[in-house]
Amino acid sequence: MKAQEFDLIVIGGGSGGLAGAFRASAHGAKVALLEPKELGGTCVNVGCVPKKAMWLAADLSQKIVLSAQLGFNSIAPVLDWPEFVVHRQRYIAGIHASYRRRLDESGVVLMPCHGRLLDAHTVVNADGVELQGRHILVATGGHPHRPEIPGAELGLVSDDFFNLCSAPERVAIVGGGYVAVELAGVLQGLGSQVELFVRGQCLLSSFDAELTDELLADMRQHGVHVHFGHDLAAVEKASGDGVVLVAGDGSRSERFDALIFATGRHPNTAGIGLEAAGVEVDHGGHVRVDEYQNTTAAQVYAVGDVTGRAALTPVAIAAARRLMDRVFGGQRGAKLDYDDIATVVFSHPPIGTVGLTEQQARERHGDGVKVLTAHFRPMLHALADSPQRSLFKLVCTGKDDRVVGIHLLGEGADEILQGFAVALKKGITLADLHDTVAIHPTSAEELVLMR
Repeated sequence: MKAQEFDLIVIGGGSGGLAGAFRASAHGAKVALLEPKELGGTCVNVGCVPKKAMWLAADLSQKIVLSAQLGFNSIAPVLDWPEFVVHRQRYIAGIHASYRRRLDESGVVLMPCHGRLLDAHTVVNADGVELQGRHILVATGGHPHRPEIPGAELGLVSDDFFNLCSAPERVAIVGGGYVAVELAGVLQGLGSQVELFVRGQCLLSSFDAELTDELLADMRQHGVHVHFGHDLAAVEKASGDGVVLVAGDGSRSERFDALIFATGRHPNTAGIGLEAAGVEVDHGGHVRVDEYQNTTAAQVYAVGDVTGRAALTPVAIAAARRLMDRVFGGQRGAKLDYDDIATVVFSHPPIGTVGLTEQQARERHGDGVKVLTAHFRPMLHALADSPQRSLFKLVCTGKDDRVVGIHLLGEGADEILQGFAVALKKGITLADLHDTVAIHPTSAEELVLMR
């Protein structure tokens, strides 16, 4: 094999691209990976990792406030934002170093530059060097969407949040999905007054409605103002500083110090030569793939956010690993099962889901659906007489009451859900839960005590 010939060329060094490169190399493939920015993609640099760090800071702030109601001599918490960012970025720098070390150890050739397809087996890098690959993996991820309305340039997008050095006094967030809900909770917890402007009539439309209604109540108790049915038409600069939101009916908001758009993400498919390679994209610009991650071009594959399928970091990693097991590891049927993927939104409190919502279950199974719920205050909030409540929900079907949906809202939901997701995937029944001895006192025990 010549110097510029590879078994696999990976375009994109995010979670999916790295996972594919590492797994292919472990199977003995000669791999090149092209990534012009920091390794780790959205998740490590402007997504999951720094977001969770900020969520932890906000959670600590709220617990300090709560501690005063339990007798602690606490003062109102004020985050030294730049100091916390130093710790956050130090942690991320460690991840970058780990990736570089693993690439060296794996023998993967890292090229810190853009890559563009010339055909289904040729990639040219930013220096004009042509690389030949028996197989090519596209894992270029996505970027935040900025709406095409007058004045949109006055607002930030989610990536910009991580450049903040303090909590703006008043913040408007446009959107009602994962990112909007998470940023609202973080900023409110760190001292901002947050108002959420949602086009639709609910938060997190893919989640169980009963839980999102309770989440809305919890968010409002934390001080977040939520406006539904808001059709944003324009953004205007306020006198002096700040911005004003203008709705489609001409109504104007109060002045905000900052505006953040959390209105979805678009795939990074422009300018990477997909057409030249015969790779088709859908109307939203996502790469079309089948259940095995094959694109419309032979031996060209795609994983992660660029495909638009379950845009979650662990999904991209799992799909890439199974793909490489099939291509280079001799596992002919290896592919990711996209059913029953657990996911958590790091709201305050967090909300998690796996399987079918109640509505989805009833649409599929009609009257053969049993729903059980536990609505309670977790112990810390009960002790402090805080109004925050948790809601856990099981959705079961069939004569054996097989559990087809688990939905959790409340403190610890993010950690609790992982183990129960395994159980659901393995076909657990309600009787199995009832046969499990509870761990007391915990929130998790509610899942095995529901009747």
